[in-house]
Amino acid sequence: MPNVPRLDRFWYSRNPVAFLLLPLAFVFGLVSRLRRWLYRLRVLRTVRFDVPVLVVGNVSVGGTGKTPLVIWLADYLGKQGWHPGIVSRGYGGAATSWPQQVRGDSDTSIVGDEAVMIAARTGRPMCVGPDRPAAVEALLAHTDTDIVISDDGLQHYALGRDIEIAVVDGKRRMGNGFLLPAGPLREPASRLLEVDMVVINGQGDEGEYSMRIHQPTLRSLHGEARRRLAEFTDREVHAIAGTGNPDRFFDLLERHGIGLRRHPFPDHHVYRAEDLMLDPPRSILMTEKDAVKCSRLPCKDCWVVQVDAEPDAAFISHLNRVLEEFSDG
Repeated sequence: MPNVPRLDRFWYSRNPVAFLLLPLAFVFGLVSRLRRWLYRLRVLRTVRFDVPVLVVGNVSVGGTGKTPLVIWLADYLGKQGWHPGIVSRGYGGAATSWPQQVRGDSDTSIVGDEAVMIAARTGRPMCVGPDRPAAVEALLAHTDTDIVISDDGLQHYALGRDIEIAVVDGKRRMGNGFLLPAGPLREPASRLLEVDMVVINGQGDEGEYSMRIHQPTLRSLHGEARRRLAEFTDREVHAIAGTGNPDRFFDLLERHGIGLRRHPFPDHHVYRAEDLMLDPPRSILMTEKDAVKCSRLPCKDCWVVQVDAEPDAAFISHLNRVLEEFSDG
């Protein structure tokens, strides 16, 4: 099994390693602030579009739960009569030219695993690439998109935005509060004071919105079979996760009474057949993000845990007001 770096050891506590890295964090912070000022002073160009742009991101690295919210937003906007399109970086993709259109059956090695998973779940147009404005331009040129969701785009200031939504993991929050590499923060925690909405994956505090995860359902990695999570209660299974925060997935399963052997993999890990040959032989549960990379691998007893996010009523009310302003404008 791959060696998974345990950054939690110092990113989520104040310890000697973190303090030793503070000088580098100071330099990182200076560069980050300088970059923002260059955009504010228009030395660096921000591209704006005639359609609304909603940015969903976070100030910390690692999984916070933003992807389920992006999927929920795409579904909700569609139900409100909008035609949402999605742009993202395409992390883990090795395309030689960008931007790239993404479909649910796209090659994850070309466009990235998370992008394929989002496209498969939403059925909405999606383009990925390091140049977010170019991805939006491609989206608008070839689809009927009238509102854009930028996945993980909070720090991509080249893309103009109308709404910023920051997602925070309710358990890990800001970690030790330090910037990279001493801590998990891409920007200071004070950046959250500037965004339009802060959504907590869990229970939010005053001034924050809460988001919960529905009771997960399971589907076979190969075929149409479905099962309830309760069917695995009081059984021991293998659980694999190659995400930014694999413990969140494992904890979710354990909260539902499932005994499991944890198999964390690096984020964007490229799975091989031997990764699924686990001893002793038992059912294997995996995330949707892992499933798009394992779909061509043999596994008779692999199950994909599908999770759906639901933000609280206050968030939906705020979002509806914003959408009304877009419609009126």
